[in-house]
Amino acid sequence: MNNDNYEHEFFRTTSVQDFKLEDVTKAPAGYPSRVEADNYSKEIFAETYEERKAEFIKYVLKNPSNETVKGFFYELIRLSENRKEFHKGKILAAINYINERRDCADFALAGIIRMYYQFIDNQLISDELKKSAKQAILDFKYWPDEPGIDSMCYWTENHHIIFSSNELLAGQLFPNEIFSNSGMTGKEKIIKATKKINKWLELRFYTGFNEWLSNVYFDEDFPALTNLLDFSENREIAEKANTIIDLMLLDMASNSYYGQFTCTHGRTYTKDKIHPHRESIIDTSKLMFGMGKFTNEDNMSAVTFALSPNFRLPKAIYKVATDINRSEWINKQRVSIKFKDAKKWGYGKLDLESAMGLLSFGGYSHHRTINHMILMLDEFRWWENKFFLEFKPFKKAIQVGKKIGLTNVVAYIMRKDLSRNSFEEANIYTYRTPNYMISTAQNYRKGYGGDQHHIWQATLDDEAVVFTTHPGGYGLTAPDAYWHGNGFMPKSIQHKNVNITIYNIPKMPTIVLAKTLEFTHAFFPRDRFDSVVEKDGWVFGEKNDGYIAMYSRNKTTWADEGEYKDQDLIAKGRKNIWITEMGRKDIDESFSQFIEKILNAKITFNGLNVCYNSPSVGEIKVGWSKELKIGGQKKAIKDYKRYENPSCNAEFESNSISISYRGETHSVKYDK
Repeated sequence: MNNDNYEHEFFRTTSVQDFKLEDVTKAPAGYPSRVEADNYSKEIFAETYEERKAEFIKYVLKNPSNETVKGFFYELIRLSENRKEFHKGKILAAINYINERRDCADFALAGIIRMYYQFIDNQLISDELKKSAKQAILDFKYWPDEPGIDSMCYWTENHHIIFSSNELLAGQLFPNEIFSNSGMTGKEKIIKATKKINKWLELRFYTGFNEWLSNVYFDEDFPALTNLLDFSENREIAEKANTIIDLMLLDMASNSYYGQFTCTHGRTYTKDKIHPHRESIIDTSKLMFGMGKFTNEDNMSAVTFALSPNFRLPKAIYKVATDINRSEWINKQRVSIKFKDAKKWGYGKLDLESAMGLLSFGGYSHHRTINHMILMLDEFRWWENKFFLEFKPFKKAIQVGKKIGLTNVVAYIMRKDLSRNSFEEANIYTYRTPNYMISTAQNYRKGYGGDQHHIWQATLDDEAVVFTTHPGGYGLTAPDAYWHGNGFMPKSIQHKNVNITIYNIPKMPTIVLAKTLEFTHAFFPRDRFDSVVEKDGWVFGEKNDGYIAMYSRNKTTWADEGEYKDQDLIAKGRKNIWITEMGRKDIDESFSQFIEKILNAKITFNGLNVCYNSPSVGEIKVGWSKELKIGGQKKAIKDYKRYENPSCNAEFESNSISISYRGETHSVKYDK
């Protein structure tokens, strides 16, 4: 097995773009030799879904598959169009990747399974290729309880549904054949996978995604769901998969800015944060909503949607995403669960089913889940899994500690460091106008170590974005990545167009981080704004007709060298408060007038408490240990509804969600 590009999912995580396919044949005659770049579209480029799909297919046909594990999906489009320049070497490379059981092999298998269902009789698929695809499907390891030592990630929210979807659909293809790795028949595979799929779909409907609003992992969730929609013989599962697709598209529509899914995220990466026009889901945004860009990077979901015979885009959701001239859009929603409520959601036992379920919420070393993790290390032989090498040196101590009840005690004591991968309940607030969007996960796990969490962001166009982090380090992989890693997370709150983010970095020793950095910083790319003004500690940016103002309690300096020169605004100190206010020409008149209003606003700091007299929303008071008050009135930043916005008002745990907007209505229900 080739693990040259391997990264640990447990404490250090990176983009699946690092996983490459190696061609096994030369490209056929006429195959595209270079990428023809698409332009980011801020305006709706085509009104109907069918028109947009036709344009996406044209784009794919004139571009080569890229070398990532997702890239070969473009060849499925060439199959659908019966193009002789179909590159079978890309498919064979994907099959080799699957057979090697490399991490993210499940992504590749989702494409091979769609090919088998939809195009296996296409004359472009040779008998050799057909045989190789079938054998790969029959030989694959579909769950960690099957034989074999490997280092595939099965458990995160996206992998959970991809593996399970693949297993169900593989079982349907070959119901009476023996799957060599498990010794199970296809019929047995169907029974096993159905239970896992139903549980996953139920949780996503009632609680949303724990990898919330992920502009990376939605691209993985969608293909599994569209495969179920198109090919599941269990029509109840197909319909429920369609329901979750609709809610994911509502998530995107409610939290996107001109086709950019640039909101707070449960999981994301540096590229997707600092270059919105290159985020992993933007192809799908352009396909669905007419704004965005076709990128030739991550593309699984756009391809599977374009190939799906059963998908229909709800008009109400399209209306939400494309109402770009609405003066004020506020979306509040709640996602995920709390580990203390695990029993309520069916994960209350110390068994493998509960353990895998809790691990999909990042329950690696949380004090409520650590013993579940140890159970899996033993039962699934994960002491040898490269994702969990951090555990191996302590194997005997951990096993003994579990027996005498010490592991959860130690995990509790070190909880702010060790549970950094957790994705517990988040309350999301997004404020969108025609000239900017700002989005925050309200007070999400303040003071805890983080991983790929993206707590807040302001967006003014496809390059002018601003956010803050406490970096976990100077590396490229979370949690010690400089931009998409989190040393320790802040208390970040938002009300309308104002965000206040408070950092209180502990002095406690950390096991996970090599060193706790004693500064916070903002990504504020001066070169991407039309103009930038610095005055009295404030940094002001203007882009088109949108404005941003940012203030740090601690003195700031710009990085004066390196990759992020003049983009990285650094404030020394473990304790700091950042204030950000957005504005726009229609409300605040000229940029200079916006600056003047902000400079006249009074700010009072008292330790980690702040009182800011915002010129737009009035007096804002909040502190590390104090609740949010606007004009003296308490404002809730937790216990949000499932959705609360101009198109949808649904209680958390509701079994019915209705979307109604600009004359269009779409309702979804879920029956357990």
